[in-house]
Amino acid sequence: MSASFEDARPVESRADLAAALEAGGKPRTAWRIGTEHEKLGFRLSDHAPLPYEDASGGPSIRKFLEGLTRFGWEPTLENGRPIALKRDGASVSLEPGGQFELSGAPLDSVHETCAEVTGHLREVREVAEETGAGFLGLGFAPTWTLDEIPVMPKERYRIMSAYMPKVGSLGREMMFRTATVQANFDFLDEADMVLKMRVSLALQPVATALFANSPFTEGRPNGFLSYRSQIWTDTDATRTGMLPFAFEDGFGFERYVDFALGAPMYFVVRDGNLIDASGESFRDFLDGKLPQLPGEKPTMGDWETHLSTIFPEVRLKTFLEMRGADSGPWSRLCALPAFWAGILYDSGALAAAWDMVKDWTDEERESIRADVPKLGLKTRFRNLSLQEVAVECLRLSRAGLRARERLNGHGENETIFLTELEDIARSGVTPAEGLLKRYREDWGREVDPVFQELAF
Repeated sequence: MSASFEDARPVESRADLAAALEAGGKPRTAWRIGTEHEKLGFRLSDHAPLPYEDASGGPSIRKFLEGLTRFGWEPTLENGRPIALKRDGASVSLEPGGQFELSGAPLDSVHETCAEVTGHLREVREVAEETGAGFLGLGFAPTWTLDEIPVMPKERYRIMSAYMPKVGSLGREMMFRTATVQANFDFLDEADMVLKMRVSLALQPVATALFANSPFTEGRPNGFLSYRSQIWTDTDATRTGMLPFAFEDGFGFERYVDFALGAPMYFVVRDGNLIDASGESFRDFLDGKLPQLPGEKPTMGDWETHLSTIFPEVRLKTFLEMRGADSGPWSRLCALPAFWAGILYDSGALAAAWDMVKDWTDEERESIRADVPKLGLKTRFRNLSLQEVAVECLRLSRAGLRARERLNGHGENETIFLTELEDIARSGVTPAEGLLKRYREDWGREVDPVFQELAF
């Protein structure tokens, strides 16, 4: 469910920006699900991160991308080198440290999106085995230092990497060592977007806890269950967070535009080239006052590019992105879209979820978000644990998926993808806590076995 960055329509006013978001509204029959997930690539021989190229002929990202073209993927080149692949509405792209991302096509059901993920991983394994590479389903690189991770040859990452230390202490950690799974959803109109935004923002920490899967840094426990989630708290306050303004009266497309305009720019794309505009104001760009392009005003493609550089817990484009979960194994890649589809795509489940969260205060939502990376489902909220909230969320999701009645070839509905999450919620033990137990009891306090345990 990606946007085009090549839309040349001129932007005349701030109202055009809000209208572009509003244009994402779709009738219920056209609502789709998009799933994105990142994987950490490594060499089988020594578990080191994959370089983009290897002069000695060893495993590399480039060799891997080129190997996938046998399955009909069309390469996208930058300076003559493949940096992404496209096929049938889906894409494969490189994150800054070589994390390998599938951005899935918009599909009708979780069954379809899970089949897409399964097919992709089958292709990945075939090429990886041939090249001596592996891919890891974890939220944070478990053993590598930041200096050990090669930088992918994409100009946008050079610009972002130089800018990140100016606005937060963990931005480069986010870029080079984290991996996530995301799910994308449509909305009917502005009122529907607002309701879904509010519910999913409030409940995003529940997803963070259920999917917490990043307890190791540089070969030892880091003190967190979702260190990936913790990193986002000190990346760039102007473009991240829980968006308290979304719960204020009058929130809608225009208010989100104001938030996006308040986030400094990274770059502008012209003729396929990136122009460094880091720290500049998109508001100035609207007035023709961008120093790098004096007198020139933005296109709609420039706006879509700018929206892609904003990273709140739930991101609004012409659809809504759920961004709170650590990457993990195949089963949980399918579970995330199921969890949110059950809540967001059934009116009864959505209304019940709103009833549950509508009286939560800004301070309470922020407190939950702050505690979850370390405490997971043991986070306290009022007189409850987050575990109890998660159990209720999964009950609502199961009811919503049952009501959707999307069946596979065996007559099963989408609730089959919730089983693992329900087990986690009932036990109160996050995936990260399971890994830490293995580390203490089975792995001899070594982290390296994770490369076998969680490889795709």
